[in-house]
Amino acid sequence: MTKRKRRLAFDPVLAKEAKSIAIHAFRNGPIEDIHAGVECPRCAGKEKYSHITDDEMKLLNTTFVNRIYTLLWLRTHEPDTYKAFVEFGAMFASGWDEPEFDFKF
Repeated sequence: MTKRKRRLAFDPVLAKEAKSIAIHAFRNGPIEDIHAGVECPRCAGKEKYSHITDDEMKLLNTTFVNRIYTLLWLRTHEPDTYKAFVEFGAMFASGWDEPEFDFKF
């Protein structure tokens, strides 16, 4: 039996929200500091080497979870504030590709 991808209607409101959450929770966080560093000349591009330390990964995970929790809390309890966050974040993601439904998730 072959798996077929279902076609889902693109939802521009959710796309805007997803990009904004990514801006607030991920992009404007500790990953920027890690990304700003200089590549290792010996291991750059080699997948078998870790490029993020355990401490950096812990910081990233904690930051992502806390920020996503905060955004979801605002969406539930302070929708006007949440909408302002979505609009603000969307300004920085305007050049990003549109999101797609992740069937592998």
